[in-house]
Amino acid sequence: MNALTTADVLVEADAGILTITINRPAQRNAMTLTAATEIAAALTLLDEDPHLSVAILAGSGGTFCAGMDLKRFQLGERPVVQGRGFGGLVEAPPAKPLIAAVEGWALGGGFEMVLACDLVVAGSGAKFGLPEVKRGLAARAGGIFRAPQALPRAVALEMLLTGEPIDAQTALTHGLVNRVVDDGSAADGARTLATAISANAPLAVRASKALALQSRTWTDSEAFERQNVYTDPVFASADAREGAAAFSERRTPNWQGR
Repeated sequence: MNALTTADVLVEADAGILTITINRPAQRNAMTLTAATEIAAALTLLDEDPHLSVAILAGSGGTFCAGMDLKRFQLGERPVVQGRGFGGLVEAPPAKPLIAAVEGWALGGGFEMVLACDLVVAGSGAKFGLPEVKRGLAARAGGIFRAPQALPRAVALEMLLTGEPIDAQTALTHGLVNRVVDDGSAADGARTLATAISANAPLAVRASKALALQSRTWTDSEAFERQNVYTDPVFASADAREGAAAFSERRTPNWQGR
């Protein structure tokens, strides 16, 4: 296992899985510019390193992220990375899958970071909220439009307009969360999902994520026409031939990512 510890973020790579942990527990992992910059760098590493398949984003100390550090906001700091947005993530999520492992609170920008992830595993005591209106702000790091995509419109609007949170079970019921696990087990649950993803063909995984996101506003006829740009390279790849051979030979595939 390789690890890099900094003041605000811990990054670990193991067995094709990159784990990024916001490391400001005394501040409930409130986002800083330094942390955002480090997360952005880790996500760039994820996409550029052929040995990495998937990443997990978590917070230390029993909290995911309480949003923007308001004390630093008052001093003029914005935890926004050029080209990546808030938290080094929300405006440009990675091409490879990203799983949020949520313990405790995911508030404001913290919840908006969750909304930018592909899958979510939450501890049973986790809570998700967009309290910006209570602070005279607005959820402009993706929350205003991603929450209604991820949740029923009425639920999302209630969160946006009242600033009140929802709990993990409500999030699961509405499809925001993939799995709810015991408190303290979100990282382990996320790793289970990450391991299942990393066992699959890299080109196929990336193309599936890209097409699923890009096609949200397409009609069926548009999707069938446009999907070929994503799926033709997958079907023509060496990994496609390897997958068929491994199935026939009843062995584990040896993916090459090409």
